[in-house]
Amino acid sequence: MTDYVSGLDLFSIGIGPSSSHTVGPMRAARLFLETVRDAGRLGDVARVEVVLYGSLAATGLGHGTPSAVLAGLAGLAPETGDPATISRMQEAVEAGGGIRLLGTHQIAFARGDLRMAPLTRIPRHPNAMGLEALDAGGQSIARDTFFSIGGGFVVRDGDDEHAVPAREAPLAFRDADDLLRLCDAEGIGIAELAWRNEVALHGEETAQDGLDARWAAMEACIDTGLAASGVLPGWMKVPRRARQVAERLRLQEERAERYALSGTAIEQGQASSLLTSDLPAQWLQAYAMAVNEENAGGGRVVTAPTNGAAGIVPAVGYYAMRFHGASRASLARDYLLTAAAIGSLYKRNASISGAEAGCQGEVGSASSMAAGALTGLLGGTPRQVENAAEIAMEHHLGLTCDPVGGFVQVPCIERNAIAAGTAVAAARMALLGDGSHVVSLDTVIETMRQTGRDMADSYKETSRAGLAVNVVEC
Repeated sequence: MTDYVSGLDLFSIGIGPSSSHTVGPMRAARLFLETVRDAGRLGDVARVEVVLYGSLAATGLGHGTPSAVLAGLAGLAPETGDPATISRMQEAVEAGGGIRLLGTHQIAFARGDLRMAPLTRIPRHPNAMGLEALDAGGQSIARDTFFSIGGGFVVRDGDDEHAVPAREAPLAFRDADDLLRLCDAEGIGIAELAWRNEVALHGEETAQDGLDARWAAMEACIDTGLAASGVLPGWMKVPRRARQVAERLRLQEERAERYALSGTAIEQGQASSLLTSDLPAQWLQAYAMAVNEENAGGGRVVTAPTNGAAGIVPAVGYYAMRFHGASRASLARDYLLTAAAIGSLYKRNASISGAEAGCQGEVGSASSMAAGALTGLLGGTPRQVENAAEIAMEHHLGLTCDPVGGFVQVPCIERNAIAAGTAVAAARMALLGDGSHVVSLDTVIETMRQTGRDMADSYKETSRAGLAVNVVEC
């Protein structure tokens, strides 16, 4: 059997602004201390030293990494911790001069106990962090290195390359070609195949409840983002725009309704045009912006497959619900499971980490997932789903990760909105064909991996090139 990446792992409920720089380090810090506790040594710890390396250090301040690490040391989890509390952890710890490890053992914690080493790159992955627990005499109790490999997943130094957790499932697959063969052999679609695996791994009730919770969190994030106003954290003072866009679109809808009731053929035609073409596309962008503004503000989001690309899969699903009549049940199960099956291919065979592959690994993967999932939701065959996923990624190849100021704001928010539109366009193209095409999804995933390998490190979530150095802080 082949190790299988569960959709419940790929889509995880957490906090913004970054799955690899916030969620991952938070989980790693907590895991480290849980190991110390399980060895019976937590009470002996007098100090904890943390060093962030490479990309974690280069953009850590803009991503809220120090507060996330401290929250993890305090025993908080991204799934359940209060976002406001987590975002203020560094301030709270420095003001109080100490931290309660795993919520039970108080120690002193000075600013120098958490250091940044942006120019030190650990070979295995650019998102690395070292942790050491010391006793009152300065002797080491435990020392470890973790890698935040994208999507909130973390691996300990020495763990298997794909330690996810990845499990055995009855219909596991390694690549898209393998996935299509299994669908043919079983006579089922991708969503049903993924569902059978989830049931085998978790049981039907847990699988369904987990998927329902993830779609509900995605939908809530859009609704919250559309209602929020103000500016995002950081020196750029980026204004939230999703609410303003939504208000203007509602006014356009009201105008269209008035046209529709006017009785003249010309005005009824204008109403039909507004409601069937322009407005849905604009709402799609508003949904994506709403999610990524929530993410940038440190709110509750679902990694899909990362936080930096968290707006695309929810936006396309919400669009399908509003403009194509998709039910919440079909979105939670069929849509998310198809997206997860595609996302697992990128995670296994390339990367979903912007620090490793550039933004093609995040936004490109998310657009591909949403395109394939929408195609399946609208009745596409497995080969049409594969085709849509390939089209979306093919046109994100080479996309760099160059966040201005290290914040997941510019160009990230707008990039999600544009990529959501690409996903819908890719689905339409695939549904107009029969699934046959020249470039396979496996080929484009391998091409993405090679492109990420060849891309200069300065373009991979370090804020040392591209827009990040051409937008001047003032």
